This record gives sequence, structure tokens and C-alpha cells, in this order.
Amino acid sequence: MTINWQLMLPLIVYLVGVYAIGYYSSAFVAKARATSGKTFLEEFFLGSRDLNGFVLAMTLVATYISASSFIGGPGVAYNQGLGWVFLAMSQMPTGYLTLTLLGKRFAITARKMEALTVVDFLKKRYQNDAVVVLASASVVLFLLSSMTAQWIGAARIFQATGLSYEAGLTIFVLTVLVYVTVGGFRAVALTDALQGCVMLVGTLAIFIGTVVAGGGLSNIIQTMYRTNPDLITPFGVKGYIAVPWVSSFWVLVGLGLAGLPQIAVRAMAYKNSRSMHRAIIIGTPVAGFLMLGMHLVGALARGVVPGIKVGDMVVPTLTVQVLPPWLAGVFLAGPLAAIMSTVDSMLLMVSSSIVKDLYLNYINKRATDRMVSSLSLATTAIVGVIVYLTALKPPSLLVWLNLFALGGLEAAFFWPIILGLYWPKANGAGALASLITGVSTYIVFDRVWNRPFGTHTVVLPLVLALLAFVLVTSLTTKKQLQKL
Repeated sequence: MTINWQLMLPLIVYLVGVYAIGYYSSAFVAKARATSGKTFLEEFFLGSRDLNGFVLAMTLVATYISASSFIGGPGVAYNQGLGWVFLAMSQMPTGYLTLTLLGKRFAITARKMEALTVVDFLKKRYQNDAVVVLASASVVLFLLSSMTAQWIGAARIFQATGLSYEAGLTIFVLTVLVYVTVGGFRAVALTDALQGCVMLVGTLAIFIGTVVAGGGLSNIIQTMYRTNPDLITPFGVKGYIAVPWVSSFWVLVGLGLAGLPQIAVRAMAYKNSRSMHRAIIIGTPVAGFLMLGMHLVGALARGVVPGIKVGDMVVPTLTVQVLPPWLAGVFLAGPLAAIMSTVDSMLLMVSSSIVKDLYLNYINKRATDRMVSSLSLATTAIVGVIVYLTALKPPSLLVWLNLFALGGLEAAFFWPIILGLYWPKANGAGALASLITGVSTYIVFDRVWNRPFGTHTVVLPLVLALLAFVLVTSLTTKKQLQKL
């Protein structure tokens, strides 16, 4: 396979920029350890809690918008039509909902507790070791699945340049591991800001290129209608996007996002209230533009480049066919940025769960700062290698793998986080019951009852997890009062 260097050159320039940010951020990690009074953990896993509004907005949006949004989602829209575009727009208020639900209360509470991770918050809020262990295990299990999806998406993008899947996967993994291990959370946040800008430019370029290549929107829509009239209805092909499922999907990719650890931790890391408010104002329209642009491109591609068999190859194939080579390379940096900005946060989250939440709490509470530093870097690298090996044999549509992990994390964390902040009576027994109920029912339903009562799989586990939390909390509270 011959490498198209016109496509590769913009990607190389982008990767060099990412390496530069990682090098720049490494100075802050060193400074935190030497002179600033900040611990290695606080700088490496939380960026010393001083993100400004623009960086917070971009890292929040970029962390959520991933391979699923730039590769997998448009692939489904290619098969299901405009109905999937409407469905995808439920993700627009990501930053608004997260910062509104968590916002000031989470930041203030986490600072008072000196909590550095979401699981750290749960530990100090509930004082229950089982909650910590199960929550950490959930982070590792579901984020490893989600990271695998991101790795696959990145390799698909490099395939469009003429590189083999394996070569593209290797380049991507090495890049992420280098800048995350040397720069930590600050490198992740700053690269997210760069990547958010790249995503905006890339989305605009591919949308204009698609419309022009198809002879205008009207002509593309007519072609889609002739191919299959279902492609231009709100319900997808053969009614796949049913009304109950659409409504419940807003829970998965709307309200429930506040329960994602990699999203929630952003609400712990901003500098002040002004930064939070600015992030809401910037992040909401940015998320809306990216979601609408990319999923609409996926749907319109059906009328421009018919016959694509693998959904994940829709965007890379379309890009190469409708854009000049140099501009196609610029665009391909967009989805690559989306993937990288998501996977770096997940990688850091898994590493923090293993090192901070498990090792320091239960294996070696007296570990020195130097030991923690070495272990954090080693754990991050090992986790990256494990996901790399898993991604060598990819599924056909990574969006479903990503959505499975998304729902699992929400089923585990949504109620322990929200009720831990807003319900003073919430206790460890209730949080544990919620975690067990949410995760177990979600996994079971995903296997044997994929759409309970026509809704998305995550909805019923969330309801059952809430009931378990309230019931167990009430029962254990009564027992404690009776003892008194």
C-alpha cells in the first residue's frame, strides 16, 4: 500500500504540535514536584485545578466527542439516514448539563475533601471500601472497552493515508502514551484545546466538501430518497429509531453524561466560577456544531459515495474522495484530534484509579512522591499497551462498543455522584447497592434484553440503581437510629 504524503503531512504537523504541548506541560509537572507546593498527584491527575474557561470548555467537549462522534456515529447515520442525525443532537448540551449538575458544588466539595479523582470523592464521601474497589473496577473495565474503540477509530483514519491498520495504530498509541506520561492532566487539557479547534475546522471543511461534491443539499436528499425513502425520515431504516428509544437515548448521551468519571473530573479542575460560566457559554455551541456537522456528513454521504460496506470507513473514504489531498489531510486531523482528546482522558482516568484509588489506599499508603510518580508513568504505559493489543482485531462498527462502555459507566457512577452531592442522608451502603445494581443489571440487559420496554438499555438499570440506593439507605439509616 502506497502512502499518500499529501494526506500524511498535515497529520505529521498536528502530531508534532501534540508532542510540543506534552513537552511544555512536563515542565509544570516538574515544577509541581519541586517548588509550587503542589503534589505530583494533584498536578499529574488534576492539573493543579486551574483551568480557564476556554480550556475547560474545549477539554470537556473534546473529551466526550470521540471516535464515536467522528467515525462510528457518521457510519450509523450512513446506514440509518437523517433520523440518526436528530438522535445525535441530544449530545449538544454535554458541557451545560455537566457543569450545571456538578459545577460549583462538586468543585467546592472536592477541594474541601482534597479529592483528586471521582473515586477519591466517593471514598471520602461514603467511607466505604467496597464502594471504592467496585467503582475503580468499573472505571478500568468500561474505560478499557471504550479506549479500544478509540484506538480502532484512530487506526482507521491512518488507513485513509495508505498506511496499514497496524502501522496507524502503532503511531497513534505511541503519540498518546508519550504526551500523557510526560505531561499528565495539563498536557491532556491543553492538547484538548488544540484538538477542539482542529475539530471545528475539519468539520466545516468536510461538510462543505460533501455538499459541493453531491451537487447541493437538494440533490443529495433526492438521491437518498431514491435509494431508500426511510433515509430521510426521523425513524431510520425499517423504523429502527423508535420513539421510546429516541426519548431514552437522551438519558444516555444527555443527562447521564454527568455520571461519566472522565467528564465529571473536569468539574473538579477549573480555576473559578467565571471559568465555569465561560466554559458553558463556549462549550454548548461548539458541541452542537460538531455533532450536527459530522452526523449530517455521515447521512449525506449515502447520496454522494454509495456502496461503502464498513460503517467506520465512511468518513475516511468520503474525505479522500471529496476534498483535495492537502485539505483532506487537514480534515483527517479533526477526527484524529477527537479520538486523541478522548482517549488521553480515559488513559489518565484508568491510571489514576489503579494508582491513586487502589494502590495508595490499600497496598502502600506510605508510598513516596517519587514512587507514585514512577508507578503512575509505568501504569499509564502498561494500560496503553494492553488496549493496543486488544485493538489489533477490531469489530466492524466501533460506535456500539463505545456506547456500551458509556452506559456502563453511567449505570455505575451517576447516582453515587449526584446523590452524594445533593442528598445529605446518602450513605455507603446505599451507594454500594446502587453500584452493584446498576452495573449488574446493565450488563445482563445488554446481553438478554437490549431494549427493555422499547427504551435504551441504560434507562432501566439507572431506575433500578436509584431504587436500590434509596431503599438501602433508608433501611440502614433506620437501623442506625434504632441502635442509638
